[in-house]
Amino acid sequence: MQRRKNRVLLIPLLFLITATLCAQGQRLTIEDAVQIALKDNRAIKSAALEVDRASAAVNEAFGHALPSLDISANFSHFIEKPKMAFPDFRAMLNNASYGILFDEGIIPFDQSKFLPMGTKLQTFAQENNYQAQAQITQILFNSAVLRGIGASHIYLNLSKEKLKSIVSKTILDVKKAFYGVLLARDLRDIAKARFANANEHLNNIKAMRAQGLISDFQQMQAEVRVENIRPVILQLENVLQSAKNGLKILLNIDQDTPVQIIGTLEYEKETMPSVADLIRETRKSNFTLNTLRIKQQLDDELTAIDRGGYWPTLAAFGNYTYAGSGEGWNLSNYTSAIVGVSFSINLFQGGRTARKVEQDQIVSRQTQEQITTLSDAFSAQIKSKLNDLKRVETLVELMQSNINLAERAYTIAGNRYKQGLGSELELKDADVALSQAKTNYSNAVHDYLIAKAELFDLAGRVEPHWYQFIEELLHK
Repeated sequence: MQRRKNRVLLIPLLFLITATLCAQGQRLTIEDAVQIALKDNRAIKSAALEVDRASAAVNEAFGHALPSLDISANFSHFIEKPKMAFPDFRAMLNNASYGILFDEGIIPFDQSKFLPMGTKLQTFAQENNYQAQAQITQILFNSAVLRGIGASHIYLNLSKEKLKSIVSKTILDVKKAFYGVLLARDLRDIAKARFANANEHLNNIKAMRAQGLISDFQQMQAEVRVENIRPVILQLENVLQSAKNGLKILLNIDQDTPVQIIGTLEYEKETMPSVADLIRETRKSNFTLNTLRIKQQLDDELTAIDRGGYWPTLAAFGNYTYAGSGEGWNLSNYTSAIVGVSFSINLFQGGRTARKVEQDQIVSRQTQEQITTLSDAFSAQIKSKLNDLKRVETLVELMQSNINLAERAYTIAGNRYKQGLGSELELKDADVALSQAKTNYSNAVHDYLIAKAELFDLAGRVEPHWYQFIEELLHK
């Protein structure tokens, strides 16, 4: 009975725990959010498939340099044999024989013995024919084949660099969205704190009004102040929900699934490299620049492949044939085998090869111009981001001290009001100043974190464990 009672008591408890967990929803730290985004991002999946395709292309290109073995066989049966016009061999033999007899004087000459010479339709084909052939071919020299192997490896590197670029962009997007949720939550909490302060002040006002210490007008002012804050909270609640929904889209989470964001906007001062060092790092490691550099290598390799149209093709081959023919199924069989080397070279094709090479060289120069342009643009962005960081660092430090001052001012204003030395306007101004100081601080920390994330993205900095995570996904 006791066990049954314990079970009865346990069931409601389990329901309560389950309901609480469901209400809290999925708990997400920034690391969790990035991991989910990398795992479920469709662009990353597509880029990973492109890496697999490029790897298969490498094997395909290498296969062109390996020997090629072809086997073929055929059988044919003549329903009606083909005929051709040939000299009348019967007349030819008859005339030759009588000619010898007449010339030797064996029989007397008789013109009537000679038959008229002409042609007759005759066939030399046999009814059934078959042939089986095996041929092996090995390319000894072909510029396109040899260059194609190198080009396929470059394309594989290009697809891997594109994958890294998408990973970096995804991480940056998730961080910006996650920090946006934290900022919206902080602003909502600041508004709630204002609302709580205003409510507390209103309760004090009501108590003082009950004792006849203040007028109805002062109580009305306090009530208006409370109600003015309420729509701000509702608006910030909507902003927070919109920010969460945007994060859910990035993480491919259903919009109806509740999420609980774990984390805070925290400022940690970090010593940044110099402008020159960051520009040097960006030009060396930026994923977009590296992608373009590899693309230029591919452009040059494709130029070399097209230039291979000037060069000959040299191949060795071997052939073994087994064949037979005959009337009915009484076939005469025979075999043959040959080996050799083939050589071919194009001497003229209307200048097409030269024009193709010229186009490839233009594409390579265009890529170089893009690299130069983006390199200069990224250098300017690095300088701008560093200036933003320095500006925000100064703001954060100022806002920290400003919050302390605003809190002291609000406390003093509250005490003055309670003592009858201050006014409602003075207290309201102190409260607004405190709220503004906290809002400015949260905005400054948010801007600092975003600027730092964008700066590191420009410099091509991504935590190595995320690449390891992607590698594990690719090899599952």
